[in-house]
Amino acid sequence: MTPFSSLLHAEWTKFRTVRGWAATVVAAALMMVLVALLAGAGSDQHGAPPVPIGPGGEPVTDSFFFLHQPLTGNGSVTASVSALDAHIAPDLGPGTVPWAKAGLLVKDGTHPGSPYAAIMVTGNHGVRMQDNYVNDTAGAPGAVSTASPRWLRLDRSGDLITGSESADGVRWTTVGTVRLAALGTTAQAGLFVASPDAVQGLGTVPTVATAVFGNLRTAGGQLGDRWTGDQIGPGSAGFSGYPRHISGAFTRSGGSVTVTGAGDIAPAVRASLGTAGTVADLLTGTFPALIAVIALGALFITTEYRDDLIHVTLAAGPSRSRVLAAKAIVLGAVTFVAGLAGAAVAIPLGEHLARAKGVYLFPITAATQLRIELGTAALLATAAILALAAGTAFRRSAGAVTTVTLVIVLPYLLVAQIPFIPAAVMDWLTRVTPAAAFSVQQTLTPYHQVTSIYTPYNGYYPLAPWTGFAVLAGYATVALAAAAVLLHRRDA
Repeated sequence: MTPFSSLLHAEWTKFRTVRGWAATVVAAALMMVLVALLAGAGSDQHGAPPVPIGPGGEPVTDSFFFLHQPLTGNGSVTASVSALDAHIAPDLGPGTVPWAKAGLLVKDGTHPGSPYAAIMVTGNHGVRMQDNYVNDTAGAPGAVSTASPRWLRLDRSGDLITGSESADGVRWTTVGTVRLAALGTTAQAGLFVASPDAVQGLGTVPTVATAVFGNLRTAGGQLGDRWTGDQIGPGSAGFSGYPRHISGAFTRSGGSVTVTGAGDIAPAVRASLGTAGTVADLLTGTFPALIAVIALGALFITTEYRDDLIHVTLAAGPSRSRVLAAKAIVLGAVTFVAGLAGAAVAIPLGEHLARAKGVYLFPITAATQLRIELGTAALLATAAILALAAGTAFRRSAGAVTTVTLVIVLPYLLVAQIPFIPAAVMDWLTRVTPAAAFSVQQTLTPYHQVTSIYTPYNGYYPLAPWTGFAVLAGYATVALAAAAVLLHRRDA
């Protein structure tokens, strides 16, 4: 039996001696780089509002109305909330804003992105304790009303902040305690109201909320009755701001305080940052590169059928499955290296140009960038192997290329280019078709405490990166096994 290493060498020799094949893999890598350069240089967003950065280095939304005063050292703020009404633009009629928020907040100053901790009531999610934008702890469920108010308390002891709730102001339950290591000696404490943009159709609209507070009490920390009302973060429509002709405000009447606010205090998602981009946007060159390697994968074996050389190949390696495996390894290795080189060059070049044009890109870690580069290379290599299997089955390149393009590229185009496809259809296409492998390029994280448009069109895939790739790998494995059976039966 011919040694497997000899089969590998023979297939590698075939590949490198056909100039068109070598040129194809080089072209695939260059297409990725070229498209990244065009994407990076294609827009100019100088003058866009800066994106606040949270304590963990993540982009955040930090826009709300804050009625506050300085809190020096230890102290506490207590209040009851008897109403929280949220309204949706454009007519400002009553609507459902599940994450409208009203409560008590301690923050390291008033600049957007600074550390904070808050205890709050929400539109549809009961009492919550949240801190530093990404952390969320649930308290008692239920909405507030005049007949059923919710008492809230926020205590500071050093860098420990404790949030508590009560139904009557007598019996208290601790919702959570957090440590704010970066909280200065003098912080700002008080009442806040926020109301995030609501999802309507394919976009979002600004909302506004009004809350009624009572039984406002302070203790310690040199707190008194010196309250100042400020809009934290942007207050204009279009960036987690207010509907037209509406602004944040507060009024005091007797023992109650009414506060109106909009915006959100939360991790940033794609919809909240408008024109913000992702690293995946720089890799749209994966699409033409994918078509190139699919054609290459099919031609790697259909050429032998066309030129009647398949029997020569099989005579040199009588074990059909070993010959096919050798072809798959050579093809996969070459396209993987080309894809890795293309992604490794495209990402930093595209990022540099995009940022030079004022485009904000969601930040990623070095580990995430490496995963994207390796995943993109693996996606191209596996697609080429799937095309090899299809070429073995069809024996003609046209049928193989068309079939593999339809099962990988078409679903990708549908979810990446057509926003009005129903979310359920997008979800299905990126779970069960080979296009699920594009999840290796995702960089965005959905958050349960942020209502947004979490679809593949916006960069949010239903499967984890390597789970999505495993779907494509499964198709390729089954197809290659079926191709080996057909090769044995038909070409014996």
